Amino acid sequence: MSIRAEAVATPQAPDATELSRLEKANAFEELKALSTSPRQSVNRPQKNEDVSFRQAPTMADCFPGSSKQYKTVKYDEDITLEVPFRRIRLSTDADFDVYDTSGPQGIDPRLGLPKLRQPWIARRDATGVTAKAGVTQMALARAGIVSEEMAYCAAREGLDPEFVRSEVARGRAIIPANKRHLELEPCVVGRNFLTKVNANFGNSAVSSSIEEEVEKLQWSTIWGADTVMDLSTGTNIYDTREWVMRNSPVPVGTVPIYEALERADGNVEGITWELFRQVLLDQAEQGVDYFTIHAGVLLRHVPLTANRITGIVSRGGSIHAKLCLMEHKENFAYEHWDEILDICAQYDITLSIGDGLRPGCIQDANDAAQFAELKTQGDLTRRAWEKNVQTPRRAATTRSGSGYGIRTAPGYGLPGTALLCYVTPKEHLGLPNRDDVKAGVIAYKIAAHAADLAKGHPMASLWDLELSKARFEFRWYDQFALALDPVTARAYHDATLPQEPAKTAHFCSMCGPKFCSMNITQELRVMVQNDLDAEAAAAEAAAAEGMAQMSEEFKRRGAEIYHAA
Repeated sequence: MSIRAEAVATPQAPDATELSRLEKANAFEELKALSTSPRQSVNRPQKNEDVSFRQAPTMADCFPGSSKQYKTVKYDEDITLEVPFRRIRLSTDADFDVYDTSGPQGIDPRLGLPKLRQPWIARRDATGVTAKAGVTQMALARAGIVSEEMAYCAAREGLDPEFVRSEVARGRAIIPANKRHLELEPCVVGRNFLTKVNANFGNSAVSSSIEEEVEKLQWSTIWGADTVMDLSTGTNIYDTREWVMRNSPVPVGTVPIYEALERADGNVEGITWELFRQVLLDQAEQGVDYFTIHAGVLLRHVPLTANRITGIVSRGGSIHAKLCLMEHKENFAYEHWDEILDICAQYDITLSIGDGLRPGCIQDANDAAQFAELKTQGDLTRRAWEKNVQTPRRAATTRSGSGYGIRTAPGYGLPGTALLCYVTPKEHLGLPNRDDVKAGVIAYKIAAHAADLAKGHPMASLWDLELSKARFEFRWYDQFALALDPVTARAYHDATLPQEPAKTAHFCSMCGPKFCSMNITQELRVMVQNDLDAEAAAAEAAAAEGMAQMSEEFKRRGAEIYHAA
């Protein structure tokens, strides 16, 4: 295994010739062709020159003292995997490496990310692996094949590739990886792996733009989001998602019913199975890695929510419920489940069965509606596995305190959940901006880290160990660098102690020089060590004196070893 560092360059805008070449070569040509097909309320994509992006955050901006690096892992004679990680340089001249989701640095969004998986998928197709074993990661795993994606995930987690394969084969882990999402850096989600965090963003009918949503994507991944969901509900949904797909190093999920509603001009009665199916196909072609589909909301379940305090709180669930009642027909996603599975199996799209009847408050929890849907979800999961479609299970915990939604994060991590779906401080109050996205990701990364400590994941405990040592030794710069948000950690410290000598001081402004427990502990250790040293010196002196006395006694008796009886 070898390691290389990635140089971080300032993005340069391509000239007109380069833009013209890219428009012909990249996925936007396919997008344009698709956008000419009959669809409702789908805007034509903006050209590259119509979109203006701010410079993306860099590793140096967000993580001073860190560098983006790659370890090279030999998959076989033809394929070499370059697996990213973030290296933290400590003041002790040691390095500490951590999981990284930021993706390639210094890339102009108009160009899109490098197509990392293109040679992997092309080779599987060319060698007949796909035809023999299937497209999905579950199909490959059940056929005993360790795919490039599985090996990549294993290297990121520091685990055996065969273990990753076995977990995917058993349905205990998923690797969301649409074969059309070539820019993806695969990750594995499961109870025996690092707890992952999902970040939601997307435009609304009220505000936001393509530039803002791509910026939220970049902001999410730089701070540690392992997956993202584009939950756009406004205009230009298709176009916004294309920009997101081509610039996302992490799996991208959607709730297809949102786009179906937008294509129906916001009228629920205009949503049909045919329209919904077309949305699935279009999103599949773009590379969406996982769908959330509320197929467990059945017609007979809807009346069970009548006495709830908050009714149906899932947007997707409420849309399906309204469709069921308006036509008094069964949920078309449930009735056409096999067709949905066939689409997912064709592209290797992970299928998350939406919890459309989840409770919206404690009083509504564990009611008949929730358990009826859970039972249906179990049946749908079994059918998905029969077609080798990866299918995780969803659940919800508490919601509390408008403006403080991120405080619910620990509740999600404690039960051992494998993927935490964040909320931001603006949950149900407004559309999050990039700062809200950062706050949500950081809060849920803390919850995920706590869960990983509870699970006994070695990478989590090692991180805590390094930070604890830096804290006790008052290595302030190392404390900042090892934090999940180094810039904020230093800003809080420097708000009251900005001077450079404070970076070596054995106290912070909370305790001051006289009340720092760790400084007092260090002094105690010095005192104890001095006492021990004094005792040792006294014992050594006493021993020396005793030996001298015995020597004199030996000489007084004639200095003979043996004496006559």
